[in-house]
Amino acid sequence: MRAARVVAIVACLSPVVLPACRSKEEKPDVGRLLTEMRSADTKVSGEARLKLLQLGEPAVPALAEMLRSGSGPDRIAAANTLWGMGDRGRAAVPDLAATLVDPDPDLRVAVAMALQNMGASAAPATLELAAAIKDSDVRVRQAAAKALGAIGPPAAAALPTLTRVLRRGSWPEAEEAVRRIRGLSPGAPIELGPAEPEEP
Repeated sequence: MRAARVVAIVACLSPVVLPACRSKEEKPDVGRLLTEMRSADTKVSGEARLKLLQLGEPAVPALAEMLRSGSGPDRIAAANTLWGMGDRGRAAVPDLAATLVDPDPDLRVAVAMALQNMGASAAPATLELAAAIKDSDVRVRQAAAKALGAIGPPAAAALPTLTRVLRRGSWPEAEEAVRRIRGLSPGAPIELGPAEPEEP
């Protein structure tokens, strides 16, 4: 019996079997990683962000909570980390969309960029992104237009807003968004159609 135990221990220590022995390792502590992401030490914060990105979807609820209730820098860090997740961060789309009206323009830019990187998964934020087309900050307007373009055809509800702004003048990001939503090739001419009534 003792010999069998020794054989089992040796087998577990073998480099060939070692990965199987590691299969029961603890899952990453998301709370600890979020704390480390706030560190002033850029190496510590960078490594924590990388681990969160590698973790993916399981980290999204905590990042969404940080986006809702963290400090200003924490909220921007959460949005930037969600940007890095791309489509894997889609569960945070409602929180990102709600944050597009935050008073901090830097946060609004980070949020619009995160939605852009989620592509079609950000479609539930279409109306909020369309509203951001009229933001007071040009960076937010540009990022919102790019996000709508990245969503593509599912962002069709934003076309009236985009075409209204294009009637007032040239805007490359909005033009490209219209092309992508309509499924046109890059650089294709855009027919704006009849003017829609102005929004109140």
